[in-house]
Amino acid sequence: MRILDYIKENILVLDGAMGTLLQAEGLKPGELPETWNISHPDSVVDIHKAYFDAGSNVVSTNTFGANTLKFPVAELEKIISSAINNARLAQKNSKGRQEKWIALDIGPTGRMLKPFGDLDFEDAVGIFAETVKIGVKCGVDLILIETMTDCFETKAALLAAKENSSLPVFVLNAYGSDGKLLTGADPLTMIAMLEGMGADAIGVNCSFGPNALKSVADKYLKYSSVPFVFKPNAGIPECKEGKTVYNLSVKDFASFTLDVARDGAMAVGGCCGTTPEHIRAVANGLKKIAPLYPENKNLSLVSSYTHAVEIGKEPILIGERINPTGKPKFRDAVKSGDIEYILKEAVGQEEQGAHILDVNLGIAGIDEPKILTRAVSEIQSVCDLPLQIDSSDPVAMESAIRRYNGKAMINSVNGKRESLDAVLPLVKKYGGVAVALTLDENGIPERAEDRFLIAKNILAEAEKCGIDKKDIIFDPLAMSVSADKNAANETLSAVKMIKEKLGANVSLGISNVSFGLPNRDKLNAVFLTMALNNGLSAAIINPYSEEIMSAYHSYLALSGADISFEKYLSYVSGEKETASKNAEEISDLKTAIIKGLGEKASKLTKKMLENSKPLDIVNGEIIPALNEVGIGYENKKIYLPGLLMSAEAAGRAFDVIKDNIPSGNSDTKCHIVLATVKGDIHDIGKNIVKLILENYGYSVTDLGKNVEPKRIVDTILRMNAKIVGLSALMTTTLPAIEETVKMIKKYAPNCKIMVGGAVLSEEYAKHIGADFYGKDAIEAVKYAEIVNKT
Repeated sequence: MRILDYIKENILVLDGAMGTLLQAEGLKPGELPETWNISHPDSVVDIHKAYFDAGSNVVSTNTFGANTLKFPVAELEKIISSAINNARLAQKNSKGRQEKWIALDIGPTGRMLKPFGDLDFEDAVGIFAETVKIGVKCGVDLILIETMTDCFETKAALLAAKENSSLPVFVLNAYGSDGKLLTGADPLTMIAMLEGMGADAIGVNCSFGPNALKSVADKYLKYSSVPFVFKPNAGIPECKEGKTVYNLSVKDFASFTLDVARDGAMAVGGCCGTTPEHIRAVANGLKKIAPLYPENKNLSLVSSYTHAVEIGKEPILIGERINPTGKPKFRDAVKSGDIEYILKEAVGQEEQGAHILDVNLGIAGIDEPKILTRAVSEIQSVCDLPLQIDSSDPVAMESAIRRYNGKAMINSVNGKRESLDAVLPLVKKYGGVAVALTLDENGIPERAEDRFLIAKNILAEAEKCGIDKKDIIFDPLAMSVSADKNAANETLSAVKMIKEKLGANVSLGISNVSFGLPNRDKLNAVFLTMALNNGLSAAIINPYSEEIMSAYHSYLALSGADISFEKYLSYVSGEKETASKNAEEISDLKTAIIKGLGEKASKLTKKMLENSKPLDIVNGEIIPALNEVGIGYENKKIYLPGLLMSAEAAGRAFDVIKDNIPSGNSDTKCHIVLATVKGDIHDIGKNIVKLILENYGYSVTDLGKNVEPKRIVDTILRMNAKIVGLSALMTTTLPAIEETVKMIKKYAPNCKIMVGGAVLSEEYAKHIGADFYGKDAIEAVKYAEIVNKT
């Protein structure tokens, strides 16, 4: 029986932890669990069999970290094929009579993707693809992508799975205590992207216990239209008698997990700390629970890497200014490669209240695929609004969509056969909301009825490609009233007709209606109001126009969409102050750093050095900017990518400062050693801490990952380091971090020890003797500042 047919009428029982049980079998600190598929196959088979015997429908191969970053391709193939053979042998010999499948388990690379890290997106896709291809060749039944903490890496893994197999794909993300991924995505963000790309089931794993993940689970169940998968830890890790244990009993774990199954989860299991006993308790409890397969929620969603925007809930504003039409300075900037000009437009429109940004770089004589893709990536490094990728070149469109971090709007497709064949497959493959123009081989019809018929035909063609109506937004094309006095009325009629008869969302480029006439903003504002009153879902507008923004907020207030007039009051209280603002210039260093504009920060620092002392710039501009960003990060107003880009911009400023400080007068703070402990190859968190610490003036020695305790101690003594930061992300390396702390305490007792990582807690840190538990980079900086002053 196909697993996707089974899950429609049954709740799938997944397996539990692998690493926890391998440790009990003798897996040593620092030893890679995947190698046991070859060195200790009987142990791996026994664990798989125990889960099948406990009632699991699906066991995941012991391949969580099996990728080309850890193993050469030849060795990787042996490991994965052995892992699958072990799972098949367990399946064959298991006692249970339930349906059984083998999932290829794929975990994160342990590295952060560009622009926030050093791993290129296509390289990440290639790494995951190699694992997928071997798994498919060896005959797995499905692919399970799990413990992903970054939206972009999740996309890379899913794309690799889809491009290299036809197997079902389940995708699970690991959320923090704030209900967001490491790089800021909330559940709705991941639902939008993963459903758009065609994941067969989505959900959460690892993180915390089932009770602590309940709020995240509730959001998936409320908004997701595909089966929800729930695979939490057995609580929080604790160290007792030298062993890592988890604080939830089998009974409590099962009780909390079964509550989520009653609410609608269609696949449940366990992650770190869970055993066959946990799974048996869950499987037995499920016998009394009726499955609730999800309904199509019909949400039209676009997303960035941090949040989703729903189209159709209330009118959405799309900023139009990243577009060369009628903008000579913009065209010159694009041709000369002045990306900073584009970034300032993005930041400015975000500040003015746009919900989505249109990105159009269609200029003759440029390499549009290369420049558009770069612009999309760079904009996403300084602005977290969703983007509308706007191009008439399908090659440029695909290149930009492929590297887009989230679910984009795709502008555009139209009724021409050539356009339908070129664009609709891209929408299907990469996910997105397609903007469909109501024109065909005969041009743009004058009459609203004919534009409606084109829309109806496009919708039928989209459905043939498997694209739901919720992922199409129609643009019935505003035409200039100076050329045709009935143009506005026909467009408005088309808006209403498409909205009411097709039940579809509608968008318009508002400013086209006034082309050729004076005082265009006044006409545009009234036309916007009329279109909104006829059911317009989204408007492409100039967010710097006071008339447009006033009309928009006034409409929301008068139509009842703005509850308690909150948005209207916020707008009018600041309109005089903000209406005249423009993104042309960011003239102070502090703002450039906060906005993450590295090139601008570098130029401004050079200019300031003409009249200011280097350390005055550091203390008066750079550090206050970083402090402000840090506060925003702590208050969840700025997410990790924003924090990193600000740190990068500060780094650019510091580089200029360093070149202008006389030797021996750097005022460097105390020395800090950082390392990911033995056996752990994940260093995302450590790298972030390093970047932030260096930008606060600390001298940092980074020993990298998988570092032996003796090397850490030797480096502390050689560098006379005042602080050491230790990172661990894997459950299997908890003993290694405890061993390292003990050695540091013995041989370098004057060095303060701070620890951090997803598997650690403050209680665990205290238990192993660490001086400080840093939940994030900002907390690490705060602690370093205290120690530095002592």
